[in-house]
Amino acid sequence: MWSAVNGRVSNRLARHFRAAPHRLTAHAPMVSFTFDDAPDSAADLGASLLEDHGGRGTYYLAGSLIDQPSDHWRTLSNDAIVRLHQAGHEIGCHTYSHLRAIDLDQAAMALEIEQNRSYFMGVDPSIRLENFAYPYGLASIWRKPQLAKSFRSARGILPGVNRDVIDLQFLRASPLVDCEIDTGGIDRYFDEAVDSGGWLIFYSHDVVDQPSPYGCSPMLLRHALKAARTRGMPIVTVAEALRRIGA
Repeated sequence: MWSAVNGRVSNRLARHFRAAPHRLTAHAPMVSFTFDDAPDSAADLGASLLEDHGGRGTYYLAGSLIDQPSDHWRTLSNDAIVRLHQAGHEIGCHTYSHLRAIDLDQAAMALEIEQNRSYFMGVDPSIRLENFAYPYGLASIWRKPQLAKSFRSARGILPGVNRDVIDLQFLRASPLVDCEIDTGGIDRYFDEAVDSGGWLIFYSHDVVDQPSPYGCSPMLLRHALKAARTRGMPIVTVAEALRRIGA
């Protein structure tokens, strides 16, 4: 197990040393909406709003959290996961136990991935976990090369637009979280994506009128979806975005 100091250093180094560099060639800007952990509202209202705007989202899930009590939200069920998958949303991967990458050695990380893949194949054998998100947004310089062998990408929570040369194992993502961003901040991210021809990723958790400190209100999500529509930006899953950039 890493100490807190070693963990912070590993996360900081992971931001700067690219494990899977990829240059974005000229393409139209696009946006992905991602939801972490297991709030039922993200799979219900969140998915419905995305679908109303012709988009689909990526849901980074940890098997151990499914249908379990939570202090922040009602958690989703296996049936909800199947509905998401069948509707064309992407099921992505956290660690099974929602443990941080900085706290796992190679063997422990491999076991977490194996357990999570096994869990979701049990939910629906056609689910394939192709993309990863670091629990709590904390990456590890040591686990990045390992994850690159198992996943097409790994997403953090470092804000900004993915542009120019990106690290597929440390994709930038900006908060779609009421207590962290307002409509003006959302618009600025969209404008940057348009100007750069980049790939904008948002992350959130629950989608309710009074969200947790980690989630967004339907109003904020609707604003972001409208911002994408008015700029002509497609709303795509992480898997689809990677296909479009040839990664």
